[in-house]
Amino acid sequence: MKTYTPKKGEVEQKWYVVDADGQVLGRLATRVASVLRGKHKPQYTPFLDTGDHVIVINAAKVRLTGNKREKKVYYSHSGYPGGLKQTTCKEMMEKHPERVVMMAVKGMLPHNALGRAMLKKLRVYAGPEHDHEAQNPEPMAV
Repeated sequence: MKTYTPKKGEVEQKWYVVDADGQVLGRLATRVASVLRGKHKPQYTPFLDTGDHVIVINAAKVRLTGNKREKKVYYSHSGYPGGLKQTTCKEMMEKHPERVVMMAVKGMLPHNALGRAMLKKLRVYAGPEHDHEAQNPEPMAV
């Protein structure tokens, strides 16, 4: 008996919308990452992109537990000597709240080309509006 492997055209990709208002960041990110990977489907295959598209709205209202808003630091490096930049979570939430959710989900996906392809199916918006009404996204409970 052979192991079933879904083909490219056999995988049906749905669209889901998630409201992040009042949700804890880590718990939201794990659920979203699982849906992006396709782990909620019976035809899940680790080396194929069987996941769905996810739209996250109200990213500016996401909750962090403990002192993470003040203590959590995001690092980026320009590649030049002395090019390390630090940004606290509080600053990031004020300027780019969608990046906080995006980075949390990115860290939970595979760190290879497949993970980058999965991340392209994630859309994050700071407010309650999104541009994907034509895809008829279903609300997803987190």
